[in-house]
Amino acid sequence: MQLTHERAYKVLLARDRRFDGLFFVGVTTTGVYCRPICPARTPGSSRCTFHASAALAEAAGFRACFRCRPELAPGYASIDRVSRLASEASARIERGALDGEGSLESLAADLAVSSRHLRRVLEKELGVGPMDLAASYRLATAKRLLTDSDLGMSEIAFASGFSSIRRFNDAFKKRFGGPPRRLGRSTAASASSSLTLRLPFRPPLAWDALLGYLARRAIPGLERVEANTWRRLVVEGEAAGVIEVRCDLERNVLLAEIPTRLSRSVRTLVPRLRALFDLDAQPTAIGAALASSLGHLVRRTPGLRVPGAFDGFELAVRAILGQQVSVVGATTLAGRLLERFGETHETNDALHRSFPSAQRIATTSLHELASIGLPGARAAAIQNLAARVADGAIVLDAPLVHPQAMDETVSLLLAQPGIGPWTASYIAMRALRWPDAFVAGDLGVRKALAVGDAAAISEHDAAVRGEQFRPYRAYAVLHLWHSLPSPTRHPRSPT
Repeated sequence: MQLTHERAYKVLLARDRRFDGLFFVGVTTTGVYCRPICPARTPGSSRCTFHASAALAEAAGFRACFRCRPELAPGYASIDRVSRLASEASARIERGALDGEGSLESLAADLAVSSRHLRRVLEKELGVGPMDLAASYRLATAKRLLTDSDLGMSEIAFASGFSSIRRFNDAFKKRFGGPPRRLGRSTAASASSSLTLRLPFRPPLAWDALLGYLARRAIPGLERVEANTWRRLVVEGEAAGVIEVRCDLERNVLLAEIPTRLSRSVRTLVPRLRALFDLDAQPTAIGAALASSLGHLVRRTPGLRVPGAFDGFELAVRAILGQQVSVVGATTLAGRLLERFGETHETNDALHRSFPSAQRIATTSLHELASIGLPGARAAAIQNLAARVADGAIVLDAPLVHPQAMDETVSLLLAQPGIGPWTASYIAMRALRWPDAFVAGDLGVRKALAVGDAAAISEHDAAVRGEQFRPYRAYAVLHLWHSLPSPTRHPRSPT
């Protein structure tokens, strides 16, 4: 992202965590420099100076803020590796890396450090050790289930990641001063076949537009949108079931109905659903940032979100399938891929096939992949990407992608045969959740930006025009697509 005073100040006003570490703000009246997510009162624009690194801010005479602690911000320099390690470890622990048979040693090995070093980093950066951090995340999940479900205590304990009822009760007493049953919950298991979780969001939310976008790209047998509800087959380990999400606009929440057999996956399902529906977006700040350039479109569809990805690899494959074809064509190809290489699950539902894993695609012959109707080069691109994802070289399911991680991943994607700027930007926009991603070569964007009788502007002109939409170009793309007369065609790659 090109740093200008105006663009940086828009990010500061939004306090968007996706830009954390991209720059730092110095406040001339206090002599302090902060991260763009600092909870302190936002100073006026004239009192702010912006710096590409903490070192540059300090060289300009500013001292670090004690509230947001700039030294913990994710960054590009080697001095930031410790905080990046703490951030990645924390995210993995939140997803259950230390639950069940998970151990600190295995987590440390995955992060290419020793368990002793990882423990020391977490204690220094976060103030708690890995086991205490894991317990905190488990308790947070337990409180959510106590509030939003009618599961029994034993079910809640195991769904939250505790290995036993005793440990669940002990942790609850230690943190809250009493057993969980003090909340008036029964210890008996629930007879319900599902639990409903509340996923709050900041209004407004253009739910119909969001569902419409997902409906046009739903892969038969895996996803479906019906009766104002999004449905999808989810497979976690040996458990498979169909989850449903509907919207309560009056209470500003999405209601996610999850089969009880998937209850132990709540900790991983919630962040995936929040990413898919872009629930952490700040629509007021985004709308204000786009008001001067796309105000008429923002007013037409307030709260328009950028649909994320429930599965990053699946989205990336879909992006490659969508090169040079329509939405219908891409969906047809994805359906064939699912039917040919996906697994069947017993669900008593029309949604019963899971998307093939990266390992499955990587070990499939090019001839078999091409047999679904793909050109050889495109089949090779999918197989090559699958191999890189399977061996961990490319990660497309990061829970929180920082600027440097996004840049690194996009560079890796562009280095893969068959993946050009359009595909990489589309993946960055949806799978990596990068709010400033921009598909300048997209035909729909070029058409929407055309003036008068022009059919479409050039890719170069689209890139130039796109500068005015920073730092939220991805949201500008959705508004431009939504403005087209018939949004039935998949965005096209220029190559």
